[in-house]
Amino acid sequence: GDVPQQNHRVSVGRVQLRTPKCPHSPSAGVELSVNNHAADFTLSTSSGTPISLSCLVQNSSQAEELLWYRGDGKVDLKDGNKVNISNICISPAAATDNGVTFTCKLMRDQSVKVSVILDVLCEWLLWISVWNETVQAEEEKDVTLTCNAKSNPQGQAAWYKNNTILTLQQDRYQVYQTSEVFQLSIKKVQKSDNGTYTCEVKSSLGSGRKDFHLIVEDKKPVFPTEAVIAAVVVVALTVLFGIVARRDKIFKVRIDPVSEEKK
Repeated sequence: GDVPQQNHRVSVGRVQLRTPKCPHSPSAGVELSVNNHAADFTLSTSSGTPISLSCLVQNSSQAEELLWYRGDGKVDLKDGNKVNISNICISPAAATDNGVTFTCKLMRDQSVKVSVILDVLCEWLLWISVWNETVQAEEEKDVTLTCNAKSNPQGQAAWYKNNTILTLQQDRYQVYQTSEVFQLSIKKVQKSDNGTYTCEVKSSLGSGRKDFHLIVEDKKPVFPTEAVIAAVVVVALTVLFGIVARRDKIFKVRIDPVSEEKK
């Protein structure tokens, strides 16, 4: 017969879904280390010191070829320096190597890699063509004095006038500084600004300085260009009207005798 309808509580049990196993990646388990570091790291050194980087393959059952990159550029390796272990040398480390990333990669799977960022501590470098510079400026003109420099750790600049620390008045002086440029701007220079200005930059590894001999010249008189043009136009029109008037008079004098003779 018919089964009577009844209210049933339906319970849902936990069903374990088995995720199909993916096939192992050809490089699964293979790791690299650079100078015994298995993860990215920063290497600090001094300029002039050679740097040796050694990349080693770990947990591999076969010969693995390695690649080295300096930034985005591939490093050329000799044939005997590519398999399972690879060494490169930067000799000596220079200021241009500061902040550069060297990366060792597994050739068949370049997602397996270790990078090292170089932190090259440089002695103070003051990039200038001459130690002293003479700057000539006209009164009420703006002047900018520039020191080009670079150091690691980054240096800090101080400005002097005639060997005395310069008091930076906000309305007259403006200082601009980047990792490589140090500038002092003086607004509307006066004769009282004459003197020797010194840019001195110091870091924990050294210091550098540069002198600027500022000579403020008299303000040149402003040439009244518009007034001169207006005067030239007035003179030209006067001369033109004079020529026209004389022409009418001359023409009349020449015609009248001919008219009298005809009469």
